[in-house]
Amino acid sequence: MTEVKFSARAYAKIILHASKYPHCAVNGVLLTQSQTSSKSKQIDFVDCIPLFHDCLYIAPMAEVALTQIDNWAANEGLTIAGYYTASENLRNNSIERSNHRIADKIAENFSQACLVVVDNYKLSPHQQTNDFPLKVAQQTADGKWKQLEKAYVYPNDAALAVASLVREKTQKTLIDFDNHLDNIQLDWTNKKINSDVDEVVKLYVEE
Repeated sequence: MTEVKFSARAYAKIILHASKYPHCAVNGVLLTQSQTSSKSKQIDFVDCIPLFHDCLYIAPMAEVALTQIDNWAANEGLTIAGYYTASENLRNNSIERSNHRIADKIAENFSQACLVVVDNYKLSPHQQTNDFPLKVAQQTADGKWKQLEKAYVYPNDAALAVASLVREKTQKTLIDFDNHLDNIQLDWTNKKINSDVDEVVKLYVEE
């Protein structure tokens, strides 16, 4: 069974993206180190790129975004190895639902690719839970997505750090590709968010 880990940076940007647009469906791609084998039994997602919050499945926009991300990632020693999505419906968090076309495409190029679905209910401010809010799946031989039993965030206190970022409304500064297409000066790699995450995680780890 594949072991899946999310860095604080990757995890944070998924949660911040979903938190910024709680009334919209959102999606994005996950990155791992380029040297990770497509047959590896461990996938470490070190970063993610938020894609859309408006029209998630418009092919031309998705192709433009994925091409730019793929080129940038290659220069950074990274490769696209996963896809995440969150529904606008609080209780719609099924792995089996349709419209995972981008995830299917990623799996064609990286056989151990993961599909990540955000459980919005566990992000609700009215739901007091410490449960991990991400469902992680991999594709089976018949092309279906099967949920994995366990996934982790590292370092151990990263989830607490991310929760503090949400409380501080850091999600307001997150840039996805929809924002970038509206204003190409906006940085879809989110260097500022990356720095914020690194600084907050240091505080929690040192404690």
